[in-house]
Amino acid sequence: MTTEMGAALRRIQLGNALSAFGNGFTVPFLFIYVAQVRDLGATTAGVVLAAYAVAALCVLPFTGRAIDQRGPLPVAMTGAVLAAIGAMGFGLASTAVTVVAASAVMGAGVAIIAPSLATLIVWCSTTKTRSRAFATQFFLNNLGLGIGGLIGGLMVDTSRPGSFTLLFSIEAVMFLVLGAVVCTVRLPRTSRIECAPTDKAPGGWRMLVRDRAMVQLCVLGGVMFFACYGQFESGLAAFATEVTRIRPATLGIALAANTAVIVAAQFLILKKIERRRRSRVIAAVGLIWTVAWVAAGVSGLLHGSHAVATVTLISTYALFGLGEAMLSPTVAPLVADLAPARMIGQYNSAFALVKQLALAVGPAVGGLMAGAGMWGAYIGMLIAFSLGITWLALRMGRGLTPAQDNPHAVVPAPREPLAADRPLVTGRPVEASVGG
Repeated sequence: MTTEMGAALRRIQLGNALSAFGNGFTVPFLFIYVAQVRDLGATTAGVVLAAYAVAALCVLPFTGRAIDQRGPLPVAMTGAVLAAIGAMGFGLASTAVTVVAASAVMGAGVAIIAPSLATLIVWCSTTKTRSRAFATQFFLNNLGLGIGGLIGGLMVDTSRPGSFTLLFSIEAVMFLVLGAVVCTVRLPRTSRIECAPTDKAPGGWRMLVRDRAMVQLCVLGGVMFFACYGQFESGLAAFATEVTRIRPATLGIALAANTAVIVAAQFLILKKIERRRRSRVIAAVGLIWTVAWVAAGVSGLLHGSHAVATVTLISTYALFGLGEAMLSPTVAPLVADLAPARMIGQYNSAFALVKQLALAVGPAVGGLMAGAGMWGAYIGMLIAFSLGITWLALRMGRGLTPAQDNPHAVVPAPREPLAADRPLVTGRPVEASVGG
């Protein structure tokens, strides 16, 4: 990676870390803020969270095309401004209508930021350095969220609405800082810029859904996000408190264990897996999460030894963190390597849309099964989903090229000078570069 690409990537990672830090301030306290501090009730709080998710689902189908046509920089800045407006709106809102509106604006902004940053990372990395770049992003995200949540928890006071207004103000500033940092990035004139789509270029969703490998990866991603992230705040939390019978404070320790494993092990894991086949790494994650869900089920049966049950459940969260650390340098680079040059933004947005759908469906299914007391069926379903991850990953691997499945093992053929050796541009590529 050239010095210029490295400098651009460091700026992107810095902005990403600061926005994650601001997000960590508020995300754990949204429900409490709406339901108790603003005294709008649990129903309104649920609508607020739903509005956040629905807004993200609405903007993501259009975000990828905008990235590919306009470039990721202006799209990322637009998302940062929207997210900042939404965060500030949260802090000032006092009625159900205004708080739902703020949630929708913020959800749309955050959804726009994610694929834009992913595309920026792709543009500022090479096939060989991309895994480390995405691993660093995931590491900084979790570190920022963890530190932000810790500091935010020390600052908030449900008897003082002003303390929450301060938190949301800090979050808004962090989003604006992200936009400002991104604005200063100097992007390499990569082949992706030169292949930016024209109005007549074929592509779009029809081309994406005809890409069998990408469709398989999206199905696999939906299962992964449903079986892990989609359960953290609903079914798994309910199982932990109602079946394993741990205290809410202990649940916080379990979540901290998840983050700690990611932060402590991310780069150690990267060294072990970055030269291995991506499909087999994902398959191994399915097996690890199978063990995690078995451990969760066992924790609910150990009523005679509460301490052992608690440790077993905490290990469930730790094992999820181990799997997440394996996926971060694997899945996002694979999305990039599957994408045609002119559609990298659309592929990133499509995968982000799959994630958002799973994060909407997962808590709903988990919550319904928890409410019905279907604990055995719940654990059994997620063990089956985790084994499904392994099966789907191995099946997908059979259709990947060697360069897509394990780029580090491929000896590159002679080619044109690297994109990094070409002149630098700032912001959107000049139109003269399109089409030569």
